[in-house]
Amino acid sequence: MFALTDLGARPLKANLKCDPDDAIRLRAAHPDLVVPGWHMNKRHWNTVTVSGGPAGALPDRLVRELVEDSYDLVVAGLPRAARLRLDRP
Repeated sequence: MFALTDLGARPLKANLKCDPDDAIRLRAAHPDLVVPGWHMNKRHWNTVTVSGGPAGALPDRLVRELVEDSYDLVVAGLPRAARLRLDRP
C-alpha cells in the first residue's frame, strides 16, 4: 500500500509514505496541508490535503511527486521477485 484515501471526503486527503527527513521538511513548508500521517507511523507517513482544504491546495506537480515517491519507497521494500513482476529492479 503506498496511498490511502477516502475519495468521497472533502477536502480530499491522502496518506502517503515519505522519507522521514523529507516528511519533516514538507510539514514545515506546508503546515496546514501536510501533517503527520493519520493512523499511520508518523515518522514515515504524511497526510496530505490534496484539494479543497481551507488553506488551499498543494501544487498539482508536488502532489504527483509525493505520490510517485510514496510508490517508489513501497516498491523498494518489496522482495526482489515482486519488484521484477512490476518491472522495477
